[in-house]
Amino acid sequence: MIFNRVERLRRVALAAIVCCLAWTSFAHATAVKTQVIKQGGKWQLLRDGHPYLIKGVGGDGPMTMLAELGGNSVRTWGADNLDAQLDEAQKLGLSVTVGIWLGQERTGFSYNNADEVAEQLERCRQAILKYKDHPAVLMWGIGNEMEGYKNGDNAAIWSAVNNIAAMAHKLDPNHPTMTVIAEIGGDRVKNIHRLCPEIDVVGINSYAGMASIPKRYKAAGGTKPYVITEFGPPGTWEVGKNSFDALVEPTSTAKGEFYRQSYEGGVASQPGLCLGSYAFLWGWKQEATATWFGMLLPDNTRLAPVEVMGELWTGKQPANHCPTIEPIEVQGGDVVSPGQTVNASVKVSDPDGDPIKMSWQLHHEQEKRGVGGDHEDPTRQYPEAIVSAASDHVQLHMPAEPGVYRLYAIARDGKGNGATANTPLLVRGPGKAADAAAVAGAASDSGAAAAPADDKPADKGAAVKLPFVIYGDGAPPSGYVPSGWMGNTKAIAMDEKSTTSPHTGNTCLKCEYKAGDQFGGVVWQDPANDWGDKPGGKNLTGAKTLTFWARGENGGEKVEFKFGVLGSDKKFHDTASGDTTVTLGKEWKQYSIDLKGKDLSQIKTAFCWVLAAEGSPVTFYLDDIQYE
Repeated sequence: MIFNRVERLRRVALAAIVCCLAWTSFAHATAVKTQVIKQGGKWQLLRDGHPYLIKGVGGDGPMTMLAELGGNSVRTWGADNLDAQLDEAQKLGLSVTVGIWLGQERTGFSYNNADEVAEQLERCRQAILKYKDHPAVLMWGIGNEMEGYKNGDNAAIWSAVNNIAAMAHKLDPNHPTMTVIAEIGGDRVKNIHRLCPEIDVVGINSYAGMASIPKRYKAAGGTKPYVITEFGPPGTWEVGKNSFDALVEPTSTAKGEFYRQSYEGGVASQPGLCLGSYAFLWGWKQEATATWFGMLLPDNTRLAPVEVMGELWTGKQPANHCPTIEPIEVQGGDVVSPGQTVNASVKVSDPDGDPIKMSWQLHHEQEKRGVGGDHEDPTRQYPEAIVSAASDHVQLHMPAEPGVYRLYAIARDGKGNGATANTPLLVRGPGKAADAAAVAGAASDSGAAAAPADDKPADKGAAVKLPFVIYGDGAPPSGYVPSGWMGNTKAIAMDEKSTTSPHTGNTCLKCEYKAGDQFGGVVWQDPANDWGDKPGGKNLTGAKTLTFWARGENGGEKVEFKFGVLGSDKKFHDTASGDTTVTLGKEWKQYSIDLKGKDLSQIKTAFCWVLAAEGSPVTFYLDDIQYE
């Protein structure tokens, strides 16, 4: 037994020695001091006493490539197992903003639960103690969009954030604190400034609205320095959809220009307030599509956003450029039959004259999208659908299964650079007869009849009498209701009886989108609140033009107007669609959508307006909307 005790003591001592040796270099590492200072009314970040503009990325792409491009920092969202990442960053001369993940109410975390908040505080304490002396650490990123996507007005959340930041300052005097929010709408900026005095820097995730962040941040009362902690192409929640509700993704070439405009407007134009930025996403990720946010392809092929950011960081052109690519064009339209042969083409060129190798892929559309960047499984591919392919065109044999698919064109130049474009395709589904009782119940209100076997609604009896007024002072009810609110619905307001200088009569329709980011829109539906699941609509056969009068509050407001937004993937859909995008003036002007040659036998969505915010609220007016 004495021997066993001695042996156990020897083993414990040996384990302690090994543990100490393993931590020797880390325990004696020297932190590089980072400071946020204000001189002459301007904010500046100092690292080891020298001015430091963050030229960073978020993601797990290759750090070596980042350093070669002139980047100097990486941002993480969590603080788990960062040892290797911090060590590599140090070797390459990069810094790391260490993110400390905070619970989100959408996933069940409660900031009113004292036990949960206390456990979170302790977890943050352990992370800070573990990494505070690593020389690669730049600052602490406390939380990421933990305030949610509403108004950001839960004081309990900001109290928890401030307590963590205060603890960080006490444990680690060498690194500033930052918290990261989802854009700057609602009360986010106000609450950080009044409830979080221990937060040194405001981190802002912004996409379509990034270029206007400086103006909007100041207008919201922002005085603390900020860092753009995520930016990239317009988000999936900020773009329009096609006739069958599929997202329209910009090409990688267009995305590159968006990165440039965003950086120049949101970062480069604001020395003294903006301390730098982290581009999103350094790497590859399935989110809505296989290419939406990734700056790299899975094999680390560089896309246009990489080239653009390298140029912005260094002021120098790359030795070899990415190919440029235009949107894919599909012959005969994007709604096809099961098993149909489809031909598509794309224009791609290389500025350096490098030969292009094109890869064509057909994927099933993502059906289960994540929220807030949550994990999504890769989408199913159909390599057997590619009949023949070349660098500028492809022939497909579409799958027999109805649904939405997405065709990808991926170009590579053999020098590590690439370009991507994609387009959605709808394979029509076999129709099902509508429930006779349900149709009969709706018929008295809308003239609806059962849908035939091909799922195309039948002629709903006699056409309406023309002109058919959707909105007009004193006009009888049309049956179409502006109930289909889209996008950031909390920012939408409509006054159907505004007396502000109507075009005719005593009233007009006042439309407001009160946010400076994301998008909003309203659809006139029959029946109300229906997106294609119920029978309804009108037979507008005979109409040649959809006309309406519109004007902007200030002039320059860009708005898209359309009808027929329900695609044939819906059980009860529109038989035709059309749209026009206009820039409004301050004076009333009539606009129109041509209806000639269109099948108007069943129109369930008779009118729609939609706009993407450009940095400030938008107000415009409508009057005398009618089919003629």
